[in-house]
Amino acid sequence: MMRKVLCLVALATFLWSGAASADVLENIKSKGFISCGVAGKVPGFSAPDEKGVWRGLDVDYCRALASAVFNDPEKVRFVPLTTSERFTAVQTGEVDVLSRNTTWTFQRDVEQGIDFSGIIFFDGQGFMVNKNLGVSSAKELNDASICIQIGTTTEMNVSDYFATHGMTYKPVVFESADEATVIYDSGRCDVYTTDASGLAARRTTLSNPDDHIILPEIISKEPLGPSVRQGDPRWSKIARWTLFALINAEELGVNSQNVDQMLESPNPNIKRLLGQEGNFGEQFGLTNAWAYQIIKHVGNYGEIFDRNVGPNTALKLNRVQNDLWTRGGLLYAPPIR
Repeated sequence: MMRKVLCLVALATFLWSGAASADVLENIKSKGFISCGVAGKVPGFSAPDEKGVWRGLDVDYCRALASAVFNDPEKVRFVPLTTSERFTAVQTGEVDVLSRNTTWTFQRDVEQGIDFSGIIFFDGQGFMVNKNLGVSSAKELNDASICIQIGTTTEMNVSDYFATHGMTYKPVVFESADEATVIYDSGRCDVYTTDASGLAARRTTLSNPDDHIILPEIISKEPLGPSVRQGDPRWSKIARWTLFALINAEELGVNSQNVDQMLESPNPNIKRLLGQEGNFGEQFGLTNAWAYQIIKHVGNYGEIFDRNVGPNTALKLNRVQNDLWTRGGLLYAPPIR
């Protein structure tokens, strides 16, 4: 009897998973676009430009997903979400994917009903101060007032860091990063803390960006990644392998400019990536050209990084840990085979 019950439970789970899988991808195809949750006001990651066109690293990931599914990077709608809204929006299906500077942590992975798709940006929490404060290290911030956005991992990180170094601080908490930035810029707190990439982005929006410096200390690990709702194996795999395709393409030297030439490459890894060999796209409901479409329309990971946050952008970020593993960075993707 017990074995029969277990078999029925397993069957129900299988059928439920298959239904959920079909629901999400088929729903996306039916409505004709992907709903992508973003921060919305973080230059370099997700923000409309002066013409209202969405730009950023997180934005381009969603365009890559749309390219994989529709062969059209424009078939995506961006939904700005606050930190308090973001997980609910994924859980309820308001958005099909969350691509919003979100740190992958144990509690979020286990408790929020979401599946992370990988790490798109290796980050760490830092501190920004006005040069007039006269400090060059976070260890000089004893008794400082610090602007902190609630509902983020930054709150615990700051508490841990100051306790570890025997210092005290005055938290000045806000619901949104926009509020925190305005208050910091007005001088109502001494320090602004968030992920280092976020500090670089927010600094570009200050009234006098050159008056502010980001201190050298990085006090946490902040692996940022997109996520989707749990319970949908196929959509979860598509989201994950879209990111892996971007990374693998750069490692293999395939980019938006040479991807058509690379269709003739004798390299089996490139052949599989571009759908010239095997049926990898068909295995999760897409065409075998899914990765080719991503690279053709959006580029590889390096292209996305350089045009949104790289040295020649306002953020002026170097690759460092976000470089390929073959060049001393942390980027590493499973192979397509």
